[in-house]
Amino acid sequence: MQDQSREYGQMNFSLPHDVVPLPSGGVFYKNKKKSLKVGYLTAADENILMGGTADLATNLLRAKIYEPDMRVEDLLEGDVEAILVFLRNTSFGPEMVMNLVDPQTRKTFQASVDLSSLPIVSGQQPSEDGTFSLHLPKSQTSIKVKPLNYGELMDIERQATSYPQGRVAPKVTWRLGKQIVEMNGSTDRAEITKFIEQMPIADSKHIKKFMDENEPKLDMNKTVLTPSGEKLTVNVGFGADFFRPFF
Repeated sequence: MQDQSREYGQMNFSLPHDVVPLPSGGVFYKNKKKSLKVGYLTAADENILMGGTADLATNLLRAKIYEPDMRVEDLLEGDVEAILVFLRNTSFGPEMVMNLVDPQTRKTFQASVDLSSLPIVSGQQPSEDGTFSLHLPKSQTSIKVKPLNYGELMDIERQATSYPQGRVAPKVTWRLGKQIVEMNGSTDRAEITKFIEQMPIADSKHIKKFMDENEPKLDMNKTVLTPSGEKLTVNVGFGADFFRPFF
């Protein structure tokens, strides 16, 4: 079903569409594409929308990206965000109503945010192979890391879903295992896995902070005014509030 959706989108790249700039600028992809052709949502796409939120984002991406040489699974998370925001804005407008809690009164309230102008956040440029070089402060280890693509993120979530009930899925170490591609010049996966299992938490936090600051993505933070008169910074995210107009 999903493969058919992907094929449908890629075979119909002559249909009405727009060009969506990618926050990554294409530097992490082999084809180096800085933007993608993305179709507008149509009445036919209601079949996907009615399928629910579980696979909604994936199925929409596969159906509406009109690029035969670009797999959804290979896109970075920030680029996926940009495409989903485009689909929402061009279908329902940039205004998004969020259900929030006033931290002063603990009462719920609704606030409207504008998704028409989300700035792109990016840090240092990666090397030619799409990796960043880091020196870890605690273990004094030199590593190379890469951003995770959409397929890898979905793999982690699938693994977590099937993890034994009552046990905590090791999502942090799974993520590190996909991010770290080299350690002290070695690409041996067994060595890297062993290192991750013994990694000081200070090094793990350092990697997370670095990636948060340097992975290209949209700035999804918005400031709203609460009923009590205070400013509240919220992350738009892709939860129920974002997808609500689709239903």
